[in-house]
Amino acid sequence: MSYFVTGATGFIGRFLTSRLLEDRDGDVHVLVRASSLPRLERQIEEWGTDRVRPVVGSLDEPGLGVDPAWVAEHAGEVEHFFHLAASYDMAADDATNDRLNLDGTRHALELAAALDVGCFHQVSSVAAAGDHRGTFAETDFDVGQTFSSPYHRTKFESERIVRETATVPWRVYRPAIVVGDAHTGEMDKVDGPYYFFGLIKRLRDTVPSWAPLFGVDLGDTNLVPVDFVADALDHLAHLPGRDGETFHLVDPEPQPVLEMVNVLCAAAGAPTFAGSTPTGRASLERRVLPRGLRPADVASRVLGSGPAQGVLDQTLGRLGIPAAVLAHSSFPAVFDARRTTKALAGSGISVPRLESYASTLWAYWEEHLDTSTGRSTANRAALTGKHIVITGASSGIGRVTALKVAQAGGVPVLVARGKEKLDALRRDIERQGGTAHVFPCDLSDLTAIDDLCGALTRDLPSVDGVVNNAGRSIRRSLRLSQDRFHDFERTMQLNYFGAIRLVIGLIPFMRGGTGAHVVNVSSIGVQTNPPRFSAYVASKAALDSWSNVVASELVGEGITFTSIHMPLVRTPMIAPTKLYDHFPTISPAQAADLVVKALVEKPHEINTPLGNVGALAHTLAPKLAFRILNAAYHVFPDSAAAKGRGPAPVVTGEPGQAGEPGGSQSEQLLLARVFRGVHW
Repeated sequence: MSYFVTGATGFIGRFLTSRLLEDRDGDVHVLVRASSLPRLERQIEEWGTDRVRPVVGSLDEPGLGVDPAWVAEHAGEVEHFFHLAASYDMAADDATNDRLNLDGTRHALELAAALDVGCFHQVSSVAAAGDHRGTFAETDFDVGQTFSSPYHRTKFESERIVRETATVPWRVYRPAIVVGDAHTGEMDKVDGPYYFFGLIKRLRDTVPSWAPLFGVDLGDTNLVPVDFVADALDHLAHLPGRDGETFHLVDPEPQPVLEMVNVLCAAAGAPTFAGSTPTGRASLERRVLPRGLRPADVASRVLGSGPAQGVLDQTLGRLGIPAAVLAHSSFPAVFDARRTTKALAGSGISVPRLESYASTLWAYWEEHLDTSTGRSTANRAALTGKHIVITGASSGIGRVTALKVAQAGGVPVLVARGKEKLDALRRDIERQGGTAHVFPCDLSDLTAIDDLCGALTRDLPSVDGVVNNAGRSIRRSLRLSQDRFHDFERTMQLNYFGAIRLVIGLIPFMRGGTGAHVVNVSSIGVQTNPPRFSAYVASKAALDSWSNVVASELVGEGITFTSIHMPLVRTPMIAPTKLYDHFPTISPAQAADLVVKALVEKPHEINTPLGNVGALAHTLAPKLAFRILNAAYHVFPDSAAAKGRGPAPVVTGEPGQAGEPGGSQSEQLLLARVFRGVHW
């Protein structure tokens, strides 16, 4: 058995091909344009297989333009032919959609017939339902629906071509709106609901999270993650006796558009919208009001009209939200998926609730698809062509900083212990058109740092910036540190000695340049002095003090410093302390934005308002400050990891054991929210 896949380098196609390679035997023949061969070869390298066979061709040509000799050689060998290649652009014109979606389907069927395949699998879309109102079953096709865009029309017409002209067995699959992987967040481009993400980010950065906003009920939408779609396609395609059937790859429980936006706002830490229709009221509207007069129906009609589209283009369009996307975010139809649900029963394949993976989608968008850093003229002017050494670049803040520096035209120089992760990050940057260099180094080894400095000065044309991001955090009370002096030694070794050894080693190379800048990722703890962080805060304070002293010596030579007193960031470094799962934090992307700001604007310090209040309190009212900190010391217990018992348990609200400090969960959350960003 072998497979033939069109669109294997596309989003769904890439995930489906991965499933076929993981779960099935046989070669996977992949249609590819000659110009796209290098891209496919890179993808094959990532798959790490010799079972993917490129087949040069094009949607535009009869029989997909595949060499007749190849067809003759492989006729009768291909059991499953997956046709995914198509135009997915709702803004594309009629001619483009007809050429790719209609002619492409005809040409794919010609090749499938010539190969005498076992089954032709047409990946369509719920867009084939058009403006149908009411339930649209998997057995429904032409129910008199009309279409508001060329894309929707051609999804319907391409299905018709398969149903009426296919000479081989066929199956049709209709996915809903496909978003990123529920486990990794991976998405290939900004599309559909992702157009709202930029606006959500602006709201997060400008409006307090507690501020209520008013939204309009726009009806129901339907989202599915790409991993569900790929898993379902793989499973359904291999079920016996299902030829001639259609499967709806949808969420059986559609969500109001406003509820979807609120879930994404919550994941981003942005304010949410009031005004979403409660379920009870929605049911009442459906019983009382006729179709066409319900609020969501009226909104859909108005948004789809020409005058409204023009107004939206001049308003939301300026925020990066095309009018067509807003008009097509909701579906007038309800998609019955009982056949698919029954066929998937027992497979473990189902649609997760958006709430369970929204934060994953948001994190991936922030780190990979948010292009605001690169669009800033100030960022590009300051960073284009500049070599920025970033330590701790393999994960967390360092990794996202590298992506953002590259996006702004800079050349990130990636430093961390793990070469494999650094190489993967370099490939990510190069795929997006950037350049990066990899220099593995154990930054707790001073001799290795000296070797690193030698390599950097030998192999790079310049070092224009250094981001001291690598660090070790230890959360342990003094009471548990009596026989653990090595905690203090190891923390100082990496956070202080390693950082200054790197800067000292690079200073001769940075002198006389165009203005080198050193960014120290410090901590809000230096200003607030939270209990249990004596080793960590002392090491960061030492780096701050050292930088403040040498800054006065080097400013005349064009070398400047910024210390970022970073609030609590959700990174792998805080993962062992499980009570932080409930704390308000900033994302690695937000932290990376601060690092980029430091590289571009070069302030002496970047602080949070709460950090400044903490520093001021220690100056003006030290006794009161220490009493507050002591109260926090008794509310937040040492974690199980700090006690040497392995990973810390999830906070349950239980007080600490006898003789151990510990408060209730409500007390902990209250302090965490009042003193937002402080790592207790």
